[in-house]
Amino acid sequence: MKNIVSLQELFDSLEKPDVVVVDCRFVMGQPNAGREQYEASHIPGAVYLDLEQDLSGPVDEHGGRHPLPDIVDLTMALSRVGIGNDSRVIAYDDQGGAMASRLWWLLNYLGHKEAAVLDEGFAAWVKAGYSVTSEVEAVQPAKFLAVVEHSILMEMDELRERLKDESLTLIDSREAPRYRGEVEPLDRVAGHIPGAINRFWKDGLTADGSWKDAEAQAERFADLDKDGEIVVYCGSGVTATPNVIALQEAGFTKVRLYAGSWSDWISYSENPVATGEE
Repeated sequence: MKNIVSLQELFDSLEKPDVVVVDCRFVMGQPNAGREQYEASHIPGAVYLDLEQDLSGPVDEHGGRHPLPDIVDLTMALSRVGIGNDSRVIAYDDQGGAMASRLWWLLNYLGHKEAAVLDEGFAAWVKAGYSVTSEVEAVQPAKFLAVVEHSILMEMDELRERLKDESLTLIDSREAPRYRGEVEPLDRVAGHIPGAINRFWKDGLTADGSWKDAEAQAERFADLDKDGEIVVYCGSGVTATPNVIALQEAGFTKVRLYAGSWSDWISYSENPVATGEE
């Protein structure tokens, strides 16, 4: 299954019994807004998964603002909305693909490769004239068994030990002013993890909000070693996931996510912090 599917490809798949469409819309700071948007209007047959209730665990001292959910809780949430091991999942949002990419990454983490993100998102679906509904259909629960792939996850302890490892490239996916430590609207400390380079995740999108093609994604990362190990992070492990997809599209195969990201990193007072350009 491709990582990115077009509006037409989704439309052509709506009646296929193995396809599960997931609405992942979520507004930071307005925790009920995404579900309210879904209940008001969504792609026919779509189910809803909430970034903070379903795709994240409870916030604690460590783990960041959107900790990885407990695996049992996540598999139960997936099963509840009808996602089984044989399902093909297409996720969408209205945030440039960030929330949908989080679900895509979590499914990959659980060993489920049949997952994709809708190009352009819900607003483009509506603008293109495809049908929407407010009807919430009854869902037949499915059985989802996880085979966790820890190899695509980077834990904080390992990252701290490998900060000076030249075989590892660390990518900060936040906007440049946050990376440089000039502003920090969400976390208590500004700056970035020492040694990280900056590749803003939205640079993987075109001006009209669609995903750049593989060639254009490769140009974004042309200075990096295709055979090297890459670790991606952001503020809380959400907007880094579009960069994971972009790197895969560009041909990189050794890509890991530091899921706790900056908000987890700074929860350890002994961790070093850098500012400015690298």
